[in-house]
Amino acid sequence: MIRTASQPLTRVLALFATFVAAMLAGGCGINNIPTYENQAKAQWSEVLNQYKRRSDLIPNLVETVKGFADQEKSVLTEVTEARAKATQIQAQIPADILTNPDAMKQFQDAQNNLGGALGRLLAVIERYPDIKSGQNFLALQSELAGTENRIAIARRDYIESVRVYNTELTTIPGRWWRSFMYPDKKEMATFDIAAAEQSTPKVDFNTK
Repeated sequence: MIRTASQPLTRVLALFATFVAAMLAGGCGINNIPTYENQAKAQWSEVLNQYKRRSDLIPNLVETVKGFADQEKSVLTEVTEARAKATQIQAQIPADILTNPDAMKQFQDAQNNLGGALGRLLAVIERYPDIKSGQNFLALQSELAGTENRIAIARRDYIESVRVYNTELTTIPGRWWRSFMYPDKKEMATFDIAAAEQSTPKVDFNTK
């Protein structure tokens, strides 16, 4: 049998047609990757926003405690230093943090350290009824409780958005579209949070 020069081209076209048909059969999904990526980035912005909100509240909390319990300098210093480090890291976040697991871990560790120091400060407050009953502290209590809840929700939503995006990149037909249309897209880094911590926490200052 004599093969014509057009046969290889015909075969390529046939394979391409099969590929396109498979994509269409899979529900197309050509826009899923950029859509899911944008959703995850929006959730990440909310995470940053809520962490900044907590950071902005801490100086007022430190001043409130200092006025009643200046002897607790070590705890106050720990909170102040942890806040400074977390703020510095947040101000210097690399552009590729969402696809850079090491940078994400550094950011998360700084925020966890700040959260731990804040928790120890609140434990100290239990020894000072005058602080717990002060109007400044009561207002901060409400703000901090709401902020911690919003942080948990923002982290949970970001984790879920990243899960959807990463799944799209690694499963069919998203994997095909990534190869064909979005070869530069990388899986996003996520928070290493235990399942129990992903639910909205109950912040209790024992002020009742």
